[in-house]
Amino acid sequence: MAQDALSEFIARMHELKDLGGAIGILSWDQETYMPAKGGEPRAHQLATMQGLYHERLIAPALGEAIAALEQRPSLGAEQRAMVRNVRWERDRAVKVPSRLVVELAEEQSRAVEAWRGARVRRDFSAFRPHLEVLIRLRREQADALGHAGERYDALLEGYEPSMRVERLAPLLERLREKLVPLVKAIVDTGRKPANPFAGRRFDPAKQWEFTLRLMRDLGFDLEAGRQDRSTHPFTGGAGHPLDVRLTTRLEADDPLSGFMSTIHECGHGLYEQGFPLEQGRTSLAQAPSFGLHESQSRFWENLVGRSRPFWAHYLPILRSLFPQELAGVEPEAFDAWLNRVEPSLIRVEADEVTYNLHILVRFELELALMRGQLQAADLPEAWNERMRTFLGLTPSDDSVGVMQDIHWAWGEFGYFPTYAIGNLYSAMLLSRLEQEVPGVWEAIGRGELKVVLDWLRARIHRQGYLLPAEDLVEQVTGSRLCEAPFMDYLWKKYRPLYGLR
Repeated sequence: MAQDALSEFIARMHELKDLGGAIGILSWDQETYMPAKGGEPRAHQLATMQGLYHERLIAPALGEAIAALEQRPSLGAEQRAMVRNVRWERDRAVKVPSRLVVELAEEQSRAVEAWRGARVRRDFSAFRPHLEVLIRLRREQADALGHAGERYDALLEGYEPSMRVERLAPLLERLREKLVPLVKAIVDTGRKPANPFAGRRFDPAKQWEFTLRLMRDLGFDLEAGRQDRSTHPFTGGAGHPLDVRLTTRLEADDPLSGFMSTIHECGHGLYEQGFPLEQGRTSLAQAPSFGLHESQSRFWENLVGRSRPFWAHYLPILRSLFPQELAGVEPEAFDAWLNRVEPSLIRVEADEVTYNLHILVRFELELALMRGQLQAADLPEAWNERMRTFLGLTPSDDSVGVMQDIHWAWGEFGYFPTYAIGNLYSAMLLSRLEQEVPGVWEAIGRGELKVVLDWLRARIHRQGYLLPAEDLVEQVTGSRLCEAPFMDYLWKKYRPLYGLR
């Protein structure tokens, strides 16, 4: 009977992974190749698939198989982890009515299309009705999932299991208290690096060629994944190590935008491709949390991709593609511009020092929305007020303000804090990497990036979801989630760059 339960469980887990992969491909296509008029049918397709997934997840037979396996002491560690992971997801799903799952899926697709058009027209009023529906549905979902008086906890846990507002808010506040003085010290120096790309145009086709070079060098398998272009860069696809889809965006007057987007998404993609192939259709082939997933993209984009050793190797290669465009651009000027610190309106273009302040803006607003202290109609004004408070800036319009991110159109309330958590995890991992591989920066300077990927593969990627995120990070670094290594990293890097004491 126990073996029958195991077979039943594995078959149903495989089916869930397959359905999830199909949903991922439909969502990826929606952002890349779907015809402009395909939004409405795609909303129905995704709603149907999400409904099927939900039905399979809450099926009594799966619950019975899980219950039987939990009583079987002879299960191996991987099997126990698989059961634990599916149990966690199922326990949440059975609390949510199927009607709500379908309604959310349909409205998410419609909201994305409305957001895209409203953002171009800079018209928040066109997006607001859809946002109001999503906020209502997410509040309903949070209440169905259950919470101890803090709706946001129920949504946050979907991205960062075991994290709660009572722990997250003080952590982010400590981070803010340490970041603000650093930002002020940098701004007070008056140093404003000149833009070495000003007035120059960089052929997008050649930029594309360089991004593919970067992906290959970083270790991304282009036969098990691909890169395309989208409005908002993201990583998605079939949820399997052999089919990982990335997107980037290229701008003719700002080549770094595309390069850094590619490195960022490649970090996510390397994680996805690093899960053991034999676990590809199991609940182990996923990150334990979105924060840990984000740590991989931020690790490669910022800690490696914005370092002097990295560009000591890649700037000459880039110069060979753009000899005229980069004529007269010295490494020092390139590095200063790449690592400039300047409060800005756009999160995805924010520097390492101010980035987390953007997350604080969104976290506070999301918390207020879920508490019912703020309504969608009041978001633009509330957004602008917090941007002035945290970054000293006021958006000129809502396209560069409250509508700049796609996440709320996706209904992803509770997601943004994972970016800050990812930043903290990445610095913790870098500190350990430097201790265990003393010559790592010299290797990076020679373009030998495999030493970094191999370390991450062994410590993080191949572990999949065997352990909860914070337990895995503690296993690797010896510490629980904290802000100290991140702040140490920032001061070590930016003190010489800006001549700080």
